[in-house]
Amino acid sequence: MTWTWARGAQGFGTGYTPGPDVDEAVRALAAELPGGGTEGMRRAFESSALASSEEERRLSRMLAEVLWPPGLTDQIRQVSARLGRPLMRLQPSPRVAQVPWELLAVDGGDSDVRLMDLVDIATTAPASLRRAGATPTGEDPGSDAVVLVLDPRVPGFRADSPLGSVLGQPGSDPALLSLVQHRLDAGTVVPSVASPAEAFRRTDLDRDRLGEALRKGARRLMYVGHVSGAPVEGGQSEDVTLHLCCGPQTTGMAEPVRAHRPLSAKDLLLGTLPLRADGVPGAQLWPAPPRVALIACESGGDLRFAESFGLATAMIHNGAHLVTATRWVLPTSFAFHRLAGLPESVRPLTEAVVAVDAAHEDHDPVRHLGAWQRQQLDRWRTDGRIEHSPLLWAALTCIVR
Repeated sequence: MTWTWARGAQGFGTGYTPGPDVDEAVRALAAELPGGGTEGMRRAFESSALASSEEERRLSRMLAEVLWPPGLTDQIRQVSARLGRPLMRLQPSPRVAQVPWELLAVDGGDSDVRLMDLVDIATTAPASLRRAGATPTGEDPGSDAVVLVLDPRVPGFRADSPLGSVLGQPGSDPALLSLVQHRLDAGTVVPSVASPAEAFRRTDLDRDRLGEALRKGARRLMYVGHVSGAPVEGGQSEDVTLHLCCGPQTTGMAEPVRAHRPLSAKDLLLGTLPLRADGVPGAQLWPAPPRVALIACESGGDLRFAESFGLATAMIHNGAHLVTATRWVLPTSFAFHRLAGLPESVRPLTEAVVAVDAAHEDHDPVRHLGAWQRQQLDRWRTDGRIEHSPLLWAALTCIVR
């Protein structure tokens, strides 16, 4: 690890850990993360260290001992005393891309001071992708539109199937309805809706309609739904897919799944250039607004690849300045109900969606989201209740250009 200070602070440093120690720590973390499918998620709730406050503290201390240089903690405290809470921009190597750096217990010993107690943290996109696409957008897009893609219906998949609903019955969640109503009161919601409930489980939000909305200009895009990852060992991060309402006849480079063709990162990057003589680059078909939220399973998983060309980095390539994405598979609120026995009125995924929405409305989304995560950490340290566990909220990270 190397680091340097900027914006009023001076200094730099390096840290070193033997490769085998890093590999062992990463394997230990991977064994505790939620997995795909019912059994992978059941294991996370029943035996994962992230579901037990005592075991989670032990895991966070172990990760810090291996990955974190103590001298950097001392520098952070010195800078904080003079200049206030620092912003850390972290560019992880692929093998530590799933590490929840915010959770690291960086004081050593039995202290429970976490890195997120001391700094705000943003993940930095790889240097090769820190540029706008063919139609770059600025921080002021000239539009107040917010594009909402909330739990779209995937053709060929029932609500209770693997690509079914992630947010539950439309209109049944007051907090989500309030979220949409706030956006309606504040400006334009795209696609337009007459009532908040109409924003959920739409059947007409395919890639063409999404592209049309983005080309008209927007200041934000929020997607809540399904992402299907690509195997890291295959090395093809561009094969990760996002699921909209696209039928099998839709033009695209991903293979159809039942009655549905997913939208791949390769589509977002290359558009129709490989498919037709008059093809259009992806950045022109789907220009990304300044702020994008991809709340889905491992939507930021492209950072685990040596060459990162997944969904989050495709959005940055296409013009986004900030993408909030996830490091691992997300448990839905239904999973908390079924596997942890929580009442239906407790909806942890909803709380995360509302927090990300609020952060993206703030002038400093990284700090805003970090403040919410610290609130969750404080609750976790106080009561150890499963709805406050890092299983869900620690997966979220802001990737910045």
